[in-house]
Amino acid sequence: MNNTLVKGLRLLAELARSRQPLGATELAHRLALGKSDTHRLAQTLVEQGYARQDAATGAYRASVRVWELGAAVLANLDLKQAAAGPMQALLAGTRETVHLSMLDGDDVVYLDKLDSPEPVRAYTQIGGRAPAHCVATGKALLAWQPPALLEALAARLAPHSPNTIVAPAAFLDEMTRIRTAGFATNRGEWRASVWGVAAPVHGPDGAVIAAVGVSGPAERLRGARLKALGADVVSAARAIEAALG
Repeated sequence: MNNTLVKGLRLLAELARSRQPLGATELAHRLALGKSDTHRLAQTLVEQGYARQDAATGAYRASVRVWELGAAVLANLDLKQAAAGPMQALLAGTRETVHLSMLDGDDVVYLDKLDSPEPVRAYTQIGGRAPAHCVATGKALLAWQPPALLEALAARLAPHSPNTIVAPAAFLDEMTRIRTAGFATNRGEWRASVWGVAAPVHGPDGAVIAAVGVSGPAERLRGARLKALGADVVSAARAIEAALG
């Protein structure tokens, strides 16, 4: 048995199970490995795209590529299967484009989507990406990340529209507001004419694993409807969680 491969797989499994990024010292302690070996193995995973290293803290976390491998083996990810019914119900109830997203570094990746039947709608594609701090599903995913990760992200926010939140204090306040409300909103922060609402999806262990949301033209989502859609996406997220068991 290739001992290096075994160590690398153990390290990857530890990262995949962890709810927060892990530094080389903590990984070495958990796996009973030398710190230099741990660092070398972790860097190899980063180079191959299976892990990401936070530039500010140096800590490691598994990347969405781990999910991509699992999806290829299983053909259909349990999350997508669990979300199919609630997403259809959300589409029927709102008539807005529905997204299911996961976090990959500073971006969200769209795992699934259902297009609005309306002639004017939000356009995205499955497998596409967007800056997490600019879109509703991304903000719903970020809000439950560790404080250190949020503070590091707050220091490097880039504007993508006149409405993007880029001031660190304002961004951190927004994360607090999302945790309190239970859902996130995007008021034209990625594309000025597109608004969105999303809620986090928790896995069986309580960790936030995905987000489900709707997006559409600003004129259809403004005002009282935004709050009503917040309740809709929270209900959809709870239904997905129930399907996940």
